[in-house]
Amino acid sequence: MAIRQIRTAPGLPPQAARDTSDTVQIMLARIRAGGEDAARDYARRLDGWEGAVVVPPEAIARAIRAVPDALKADIGYAHDNIRRFAEAQRATLTEMEVELRPGLYAGQRVIPVGSVGAYVPGGRYAHIASALMTIATARAAGVAHITACSPPRGADGIPAPILYAMHLAGADRILCMGGVQGVAAMAFGLFGARPADILVGPGNAFVAEAKRQLFGPVGIDMVAGPTDSLILADDSADALTVAWDLVGQAEHGANSPVWLATSDAGLAQAVQAHIPACIDALPEPNRTAARDAWDALGEIWLCDTPGDMAQQADDLAPEHLHVQARDLDWWKGRLRNYGSLFLGANTTVPFGDKAAGPNHVLPTGGAARHTGGLSVLKYLKTVTWQRVGEAALPDLARVSASISRHEGMEGHARSAEMRLSGPAPLKAVG
Repeated sequence: MAIRQIRTAPGLPPQAARDTSDTVQIMLARIRAGGEDAARDYARRLDGWEGAVVVPPEAIARAIRAVPDALKADIGYAHDNIRRFAEAQRATLTEMEVELRPGLYAGQRVIPVGSVGAYVPGGRYAHIASALMTIATARAAGVAHITACSPPRGADGIPAPILYAMHLAGADRILCMGGVQGVAAMAFGLFGARPADILVGPGNAFVAEAKRQLFGPVGIDMVAGPTDSLILADDSADALTVAWDLVGQAEHGANSPVWLATSDAGLAQAVQAHIPACIDALPEPNRTAARDAWDALGEIWLCDTPGDMAQQADDLAPEHLHVQARDLDWWKGRLRNYGSLFLGANTTVPFGDKAAGPNHVLPTGGAARHTGGLSVLKYLKTVTWQRVGEAALPDLARVSASISRHEGMEGHARSAEMRLSGPAPLKAVG
């Protein structure tokens, strides 16, 4: 068994992570102290936005009118799939009660968080699908209040398709504000929003760092980095299809790795030959973004066996894992570390990114070794309860007191024992 790297990427130059962390820390502290005025100041200076922060109903109505009917139908198709998948996930987590011993009852409840802050990125692309993925999933979980924010694009504010998707998905309040200031506004409950119990959604390095620094009192879905994708392909795969799938994900930009692991040397050579032409067929700025990503981070491995390919996938733990090979059931059962799995040549990553149903907010940078992506379960708290009847009391009190004293916790022991005999007279010990 062997895995040989046949295309090695030089990588990107070191990033100024410390500068990002310091900048975000200063911004959060200023917004925490200065509230809405500080957040508005950042919006003016960083986004050039002078308009209202809270999107009014009339702006939403204009967006609804502005979106073409065909696009509305497409957004509705995607929203229906995402909502239905989230509702099916919700049904898998149920409340329960069990009598562990006579008189000893325990159980769990499933409770939605009270409020969500959903970040919908802007930047180079209009992320319509991200609005659906974060907001519709929270709504399916039963969250009572959802605030969403997105950065303005020019004088018109949030692009109409994104605003329409946010409204359709069920946002209660929409803020025209991006970056650290948008995340902070949702976390701190500015502009009439409820303080978020959990912050969700992808964003740039500053957004990810803001979520990381706010984590603790506020929950987060994950600290997401640049998107990454791995294709596993055998000699049954079509080289041009594989090449376009790699280029399509490289379109995200220079810091987005795309990888291929294959058991067929001829396929690897053909894919490499197709990629430059695929990149050249893209319009700008997509062409430059894809070329930069492929040149800096595109890598290919040649593997002796399917087991080697699967091991390479488990080691990389990619965000997106696309299998274009025979015996898809074997791959589904064998693979362990990925954000989302795409089985078969027909099942391309853009389907999952946009409209298929499972969430596209996924772990990056190898985090799929320990976590899955955003789902309806992220918006739910599984909390436990217990109740003790007379039949269970003697043994439970005795065992709890015994373990407490062996741990050196006399107060715990007395608290347990008094359930049997009532409070003992107070006396000093030792």
